[in-house]
Amino acid sequence: MPGYHQTIQYLYSQLPMFHRIGAPAYKSDLTNTIALCKVLGNPCETFASVHVAGTNGKGSVSHFLASILQEAGLKVGLYTSPHLIDFRERIRINGIMIPREKVIEFVQSYREAFERIKPSFFEMTVGMAFSYFREERIDVAVIEAGLGGRLDSTNVIMPVLSVITNIGHDHQAFLGDTLGKIALEKAGIIKPGIPVVIGETQVETIGVFTHRSWELNAPISLADQHYSLQISQDNKTGNLLDGFDVLRHGKTYLASLESPLKGDYQSRNILTVVQGIELMNRAGYQIPLDKVKTGIRRVIPNTGLMGRWQTIGTDPLTIVDVGHNREGIGYVVRQLSAMDHKRLHIVLGMVADKDREAILSLLPRDAVYYFCQAAIPRALDPNQLALEAHQAGLRGKVYSSVRKALASARLIARHDDIVFVGGSTFVVAEALTLR
Repeated sequence: MPGYHQTIQYLYSQLPMFHRIGAPAYKSDLTNTIALCKVLGNPCETFASVHVAGTNGKGSVSHFLASILQEAGLKVGLYTSPHLIDFRERIRINGIMIPREKVIEFVQSYREAFERIKPSFFEMTVGMAFSYFREERIDVAVIEAGLGGRLDSTNVIMPVLSVITNIGHDHQAFLGDTLGKIALEKAGIIKPGIPVVIGETQVETIGVFTHRSWELNAPISLADQHYSLQISQDNKTGNLLDGFDVLRHGKTYLASLESPLKGDYQSRNILTVVQGIELMNRAGYQIPLDKVKTGIRRVIPNTGLMGRWQTIGTDPLTIVDVGHNREGIGYVVRQLSAMDHKRLHIVLGMVADKDREAILSLLPRDAVYYFCQAAIPRALDPNQLALEAHQAGLRGKVYSSVRKALASARLIARHDDIVFVGGSTFVVAEALTLR
């Protein structure tokens, strides 16, 4: 029987993988997923699930929800994508990654079906997750959608709750060139009669969600219309997420919460999560508020979450974040501008199929740039990135790898400077291996 590394290489080399090669891996319908699930015995019908979609924040929201449900004593499956370092990050139960032998066993058991159905990499991993969750008899799974929603491989589940975090400009070639069109694709996860949480009320998209919910008789809740945050009175740090209260219609609902995910954008995600838990409790789950607080505070040890405004060095302060579209980068730039520092150094790499002009226009012109590329086929040549960045008024040098760029930034930066690494999930993934 092949070993684990051989099995992973088979998956990477034989099956299209969107996050590595882009458009050729995109499937425009659910035919393959439905066929594969039928071969597997439709495992997703054997456990309850929560479905999470959106442009930004869906990964954080999924991890927060899984952590809270785990703190409440449930056996929780968590399916997310992409992985940063280890393929098995995608499939976890109570924070523990799927064992290597289970990956090998699944591929060997269904390899003949793979060769007949020809599923994509993502379709196959969805099947693997559902099969493993059934085998381990989980209580509930938190399932993060991949690209879009309506035609995403995860959209074969019938969840107890649907969550859509927000809508931004990403994957326009597949999802549409306006926020309204993208929202319509994300709204595809809304199911008949199943409650749905919308994390952010946006003028361009809210009509799409309310109309779809009305069509399907799916109760809709707007998290940011029900909840808000304020800094706790005993918080001395000035950082909102070091101590905050969740208010419901102006009255304290949860007091003195702490989050290890320090990006200010996480405040939106936390409100989305709190609304989601409230709706699950209405549906019969019994999740105490103190478990919500503990689950938020312990999200990293409970789930293994990485890459969200994560500090990977302190002298100089070195931060990574996986934000990679115009809205995500906008959050990053606002957070950096609010921090005390002498000079900002940005290690930047991007994939070739992003709206680079819009993203580059958001980045600070007074930063020092270290242009690089991740070791994946989709990566944009750093010389091309540097050329386009120069046209946007950004200055820096070109490096052949993330390793060299990060090493140079750390060498040049002084102790009172900040080094930021981002622009692509895959640049962040490589930086995490260099800590």
